Amino acid sequence: MKIHELSPAPGSKQSRTRVGRGLGSGLGKTSGRGHKGQKARSGGGVRPGFEGGQKPLYLRLPKRGFKNIFAKDFVVINISELNRFDNGAVVDPVQLVEAGVLKNVRDGVRILGNGELQKSVTVRAHGFTKSAVQKIEAAGGKVEVI
Repeated sequence: MKIHELSPAPGSKQSRTRVGRGLGSGLGKTSGRGHKGQKARSGGGVRPGFEGGQKPLYLRLPKRGFKNIFAKDFVVINISELNRFDNGAVVDPVQLVEAGVLKNVRDGVRILGNGELQKSVTVRAHGFTKSAVQKIEAAGGKVEVI
């Protein structure tokens, strides 16, 4: 195979739709924009949520609750996920990401006590539940809060 023999897969390349090029093209005259109106104009259109001057839905609905913008967003994992590590291993957020348990750490890692732990590992995380601490120490491991 030579570089001049390469070609794209059939049907993968399509030519751009040319509007406003005569009645025979099917997209002549108004170019698919209909007749007049705000959306037919150049630069026309309305912002998302605009309802023609009527009070928009997001303003008509009642607002409830409170969103704490300073809240920490912890990633939680169960201790059953720690069985994939070897005995005596030190498990911290970096190892959890490398092992594919977590995608990213966000504001920290919190270990929950769901499941059973058969390995004795040292776990370093930002938070633990009481049951997680009991199960890790019962399996012969250690808990370190970062």
